[in-house]
Amino acid sequence: MGVHLVAVLALVLALASPALAQPEVVVQRDAASRDADGKVTIRAVRLETALKIDGVLDEALYRDTRPVSQFIQVEPEAGRAATEPTDVWVAFDADRVYVSFRAWDSQMDRLVATEMRRDNGAIWSGNDIVVFVFDTFNDRRSSLSFTINPLGGRSDGQVINDRQFNPDWNPVWNVRSGRFDGGWTVEASLPFKSLRYGPSREQVWGFNAMRVKRSRNEISTVSRVPPAQGQQGVEQPIFAATLLGIEAPQSGRNLDVKPYVTTNMITDMVATPQRVNDGSTAFGIDAKYSVTRNLTADFTYNTDFAQVEADQQQVNLTRFSLFFPEKREFFLENAGIFSFGGVAVGSLNSGTSDAPILFYSRQIGLNDGRQVPIRGGGRLTGRAGRYTIGLLNIQTDVDPLNGAPAANYAVARIRRDFLRRSSIGVVATNRSSVLAGREANVAYGVDGTFAFFQNLQVNTYWAQTRGDLRAVQGDGRNTSYRGQLVYLGDRYGVEAEHLAIGNQFDPHVGFVRRADMVRDFGQLRFSPRPKQRGRIRKFVYLTAFEAIRNGAGRLDTERRVGETALEFQNADRVSLNYTRSFERLPLPFQISRGITLPVGVYQFDTWKVNYNMGQQRPVSANLTVEHGSFYNGDKTSLTIARGRAPLTRQVSAEPTYSFNRVSLIEGRFTTHLAGARLTYSMTPLMFASVLLQFNSGTRTMATNARLRWEYQPGSELFIVYNDERNTALSGLPVLNNRALIFKMNRLFRF
Repeated sequence: MGVHLVAVLALVLALASPALAQPEVVVQRDAASRDADGKVTIRAVRLETALKIDGVLDEALYRDTRPVSQFIQVEPEAGRAATEPTDVWVAFDADRVYVSFRAWDSQMDRLVATEMRRDNGAIWSGNDIVVFVFDTFNDRRSSLSFTINPLGGRSDGQVINDRQFNPDWNPVWNVRSGRFDGGWTVEASLPFKSLRYGPSREQVWGFNAMRVKRSRNEISTVSRVPPAQGQQGVEQPIFAATLLGIEAPQSGRNLDVKPYVTTNMITDMVATPQRVNDGSTAFGIDAKYSVTRNLTADFTYNTDFAQVEADQQQVNLTRFSLFFPEKREFFLENAGIFSFGGVAVGSLNSGTSDAPILFYSRQIGLNDGRQVPIRGGGRLTGRAGRYTIGLLNIQTDVDPLNGAPAANYAVARIRRDFLRRSSIGVVATNRSSVLAGREANVAYGVDGTFAFFQNLQVNTYWAQTRGDLRAVQGDGRNTSYRGQLVYLGDRYGVEAEHLAIGNQFDPHVGFVRRADMVRDFGQLRFSPRPKQRGRIRKFVYLTAFEAIRNGAGRLDTERRVGETALEFQNADRVSLNYTRSFERLPLPFQISRGITLPVGVYQFDTWKVNYNMGQQRPVSANLTVEHGSFYNGDKTSLTIARGRAPLTRQVSAEPTYSFNRVSLIEGRFTTHLAGARLTYSMTPLMFASVLLQFNSGTRTMATNARLRWEYQPGSELFIVYNDERNTALSGLPVLNNRALIFKMNRLFRF
């Protein structure tokens, strides 16, 4: 059914179709203008010859065209001019779009630049950066974001549905940074082939640019962004300027082909039969074809994800499933298109909500963390007029370890825009077993996202599942629905949600953290800013209430939360949180090895202190200490998260640690989860990293070592070593499994 579903929907859609001294310049053209309301219009400059991307601003463009400047502060003094001048140019030729920056800085000795590795979060959150954003459809709903630091470290991502950010989009583009006496520079070029945009030759895009100066924790942008949005506001296309003048090239074949070859040596001592130094070689291919300028077809054959970084382990002291983010490239680009009901997909934060995810791509090709062979598949993503389209079909092979049958996965997602920033849509997923030869599980639903003004959003959906062994019920046991209101102002914040999930709601291609529930949630926030600027940037007072009942109306969970916090000018944040909890266990709960909590009602109170260090510090981390009653005993926890210590500009260490000491009537236990990632970045496109993890709960020690080299744009070499050992036995840890993997791919563009 999955193949037919995608084919029918594809057919329907086809038918529906400054203060510092600056060098003297000869000004011939103005690149930007502001009207009386402060709205910015920027005109791109056409070039006859390509720019040399070297970080040196010595071409005629920079002499003859006045830059876009007059950046406006978002933080700390919203609406005022930036304290240091920043210039930006936008240009294009027949093949590429160019964006260049000159960031003047009178305190270059305080410049923060510690990370070179592509897409490392420290670039965005802990370094001096410049950012530029394109809304290539000018729809005020989606955008493409590009971030660069003074070392040439880069990150990129997509925004879908106005606010949902996907950091795993990795287009082909080129960038270099440089320095001059009085500041630093950036030159970037993006091939038109790496972008998706509307069908006309003369384009109108949204555009914004941002600079973050870490020594002052100052954020400024070309087009004004409200302070409530902070640094993320630059990525919201509603705040973008209007970019005119870009002329798109004539459509060509726009075909990308990326074949790969991989070889590995695997030892698995816990498999039956055991594998010892078992070697194999495989090859496959991925292809990308631009059906139109804004609609892309992806194909994959004999898909392999051996180069993917290992999951970071988690400690689970709840009764419910853990969520792990997607990391496989094929599923990451345009992943936000498949989001449903206002629930994001892909990132770790997606799993912190009780709202289900109807399409969770880790259900495909993974089983208990092990890879299941993927024969091949394809997808179609992009836009057709006011419609956003996502179609996917993947065929997996038999699981070699447990003999689970091959399966077909199909997903169809269509969303239509209306009003300024609102949309309605439908989704359908299907998982069918080739062995059974008939439908196994179907999920479908309709959703709406409604955005009003700048900060008010309403999300709602209704969904249902059907399976072979579950007849459609008339009492809603296989349905789910949600209504959510979110207001995110600078001074005030409000959130309210009503969510219901039936006890038979089970999308096999989705993720449900907790079924058989009706959740009511409310939260109020008051966050005033001091009248006089001092060390404190903002006070935060927050209260929240949550009640979860089962389908019969029995109260199972209740939480009341109070929190107060201080946000400092140097980006530090300290908070004190008090939570009163009620929890009913309808079934015995094994919380640790040999310790089971009995059925019953439990009430407990918890105090938590959290200190988040600004990531521009030489050493930074998020520190949390928690203590209080826990079920029929007590719990003390210590967590060190997002730890980071740049040892040099090329070497960094990222330690993490989680400690729980739990004392219950049924027994006591202690958990330790320790990890450290050491990264050496040879260049912005070549790095080696080692991730070490020890988990006392599972009694394992794991190592994941990776070398990634993007030897030319879009083409990569990987060397990966994985090792897992059992620490439960006395003496040295005993080997469970290990693998040594070499993988190389090559991008061909036609």
